Amino acid sequence: MKSARPEAMPIAGGTDVMVEINLDRHRPAAIIDLTRVKELTEWGPEAGLLRIGAGVTYARIIEELGDQLQGLAMASRTVGSPQIRNRGTVGGNLGSSSPAGDAHPPLLASGAVVELTSVGGSRRLPVSEFFTGPKVNTMKKDELISAFLVEPAKGPQQFSKVGTRNAMVIAVCSFGLAIDPERRHIGTGIGSAAPTPVVAVEAEKFIEGVLDEAGMWEKPRAVDPKALDRFGELVAAASRPIDDVRGTAAYRRHALSVMARRTFGWAWDEYRARASA
Repeated sequence: MKSARPEAMPIAGGTDVMVEINLDRHRPAAIIDLTRVKELTEWGPEAGLLRIGAGVTYARIIEELGDQLQGLAMASRTVGSPQIRNRGTVGGNLGSSSPAGDAHPPLLASGAVVELTSVGGSRRLPVSEFFTGPKVNTMKKDELISAFLVEPAKGPQQFSKVGTRNAMVIAVCSFGLAIDPERRHIGTGIGSAAPTPVVAVEAEKFIEGVLDEAGMWEKPRAVDPKALDRFGELVAAASRPIDDVRGTAAYRRHALSVMARRTFGWAWDEYRARASA
């Protein structure tokens, strides 16, 4: 059914939209409340993936999906306050498409897919192709984000975020990592350090090569610190940060290199522990 107000802005939690309205940065002609659309608040399995409705809140991600989407749950715990986590949604985070969106790095690291729906049907595209610029995405005017799809974690996942304080803060930069032993793949996602959230492709290839050449997928052991340093350097090199009120470009690059080393180390230690159990 077509809306009688096609210019209306759809919202679920509204945690980003209401800030823009309150600061008079955006003044939509009308707003459509999606919170009572039941289908948007549901999640379940689909062809080996988890299809999660765009209206599922951060709080529910943490409580109901924390064991299957470890990285996304970690990121969700860093979002705002308990009130924000009870209202805000990953679908809304995708819709806002801020480079600093906390959900974006773990979604990139996990190879998530975004589902867009209109009266003409649905289409799906990798989250890595969804973002096109700062707060800009590929969604058409008549489309809604109806869900995102992601594979349950096959191995350890991590998320790290640097902010100007410990809570209720926009990330200076952030990093997500996912280990997939079945595909022998290390997934990455960088936030708040480029015009869009980005993947550190060269860093992924490098660390995968280190693990493959040393036979460490089968017999995991500690990774050479020099290799970890290089992984961090390549993650930082994949970013395109700017200087702003929250941090300098140089600081963001340095922080990303540190976060990449640490998150990989934490995740790899967990992988080794599982392998030896």
